[in-house]
Amino acid sequence: MAVQYAKPMIGYLATGILVLALLRFGQAIFIPFAFSLFVIALVAPLQLRLQCWMPKLLALFVTLSSTIFIIVAVGSSVTWGLSRLGQWLFVNARRFQDVYVHWTGWLEEHGIAIAGPLADRFDVTWLVSFTQGLAGRLNSFAGFALLVFVFVMLGLLEIEDFAKRLRSPALQPQGMNMLHANREISKKLRRFMLVRTFASVLTGLIVWAFAYFAGLDLAAAWGAIAFTLNYIPFLGPFVATVLPTLFAMGQFDSWQMALAVFVGLNLIQFLIGSYLEPRLTGASLAISPFAVIFSVFFWSFMWGVPGAFIGVPILIAFIIYCEKSSVAKWIAVLLSARSSENSDKAST
Repeated sequence: MAVQYAKPMIGYLATGILVLALLRFGQAIFIPFAFSLFVIALVAPLQLRLQCWMPKLLALFVTLSSTIFIIVAVGSSVTWGLSRLGQWLFVNARRFQDVYVHWTGWLEEHGIAIAGPLADRFDVTWLVSFTQGLAGRLNSFAGFALLVFVFVMLGLLEIEDFAKRLRSPALQPQGMNMLHANREISKKLRRFMLVRTFASVLTGLIVWAFAYFAGLDLAAAWGAIAFTLNYIPFLGPFVATVLPTLFAMGQFDSWQMALAVFVGLNLIQFLIGSYLEPRLTGASLAISPFAVIFSVFFWSFMWGVPGAFIGVPILIAFIIYCEKSSVAKWIAVLLSARSSENSDKAST
């Protein structure tokens, strides 16, 4: 009996490993494709509403133009912020080098031997090149964005025909289940991104005000970086907190000021990310924090920064599809922060 159940499990495990390997090595195609599905889920209702007032191709043009404008605006904010940071570091490289050598020497005097090797390897010019390289890498996403644009355009053109095919009798009941799941995914992703955008704008404004009143240089740049990176759960706020802290240590040459910046930024991230966002999203998007962390780190391992950004939307879609399946519903219950009774009520 054990052998009888073990064989299917081994088969599922082998299939899953092969699929993950395919997603890993075919990321040049699968990342733009996943992003295009994500964008289609967000903007398809807008196009369908516009089609009630204008021709289909004109509605498609307006939808795509609005989408491109928003993506360019968000991407430009972090690129601008990192570029300003790189320029500032380039001008003040020697000052930062002296500060960090002083602090590593102080750590060595107090018995922290690891500071020596770190000081030998640390070079502020490396930090400058890393920051400028990251900004340049963001600017080089033109090919990626073009492929996503093509996928989104073709998907929006076919979305109505695809829905009709799902309603055909030959695909029932799987077709209607998939159609309902896609609609629910689209609805929850729009709510997720609406709340995330509000929280990101609020985070960027508060970080800018905090940096300005704390006397930290490049306050607007820190606000722009915090705004954009807040779209990446956990990893984004972490980077948006550590970078200004290291910057404050070099600018003020004071561990007390660096600690104040670190505590202040973490308090902002905690109040918005752990208190405000869960109350705005509500119970319909309640997901286990462990599942969110795992999804962000797993997809960042698979696809890098784009994977970290899209990890949570993939998790949301996966949970919804599991909820619609009688076989995999237990997985949705495990990944959700709701109880099984609440999950049953939410799915009805």
